[in-house]
Amino acid sequence: MPTTATREYEMFEHEIAAAARTTDLLREAAAYRFVREARKARRTSMRSQEPRGRVTGSGARGARSAPRPA
Repeated sequence: MPTTATREYEMFEHEIAAAARTTDLLREAAAYRFVREARKARRTSMRSQEPRGRVTGSGARGARSAPRPA
């Protein structure tokens, strides 16, 4: 009888541990989604505050050009 009770207790412990891991994963996922949405909202807000002007200058700024023939 003690071996059966021990096995049942071990299974019960395992189920509790699995439920705790699941709860932790769900909590982490919710926190991740919250941060991702906050970043997305911040980016959207920053874009709406940017001045909408024409970009000036060369499109290839900082790029190397071919050597000029002599």
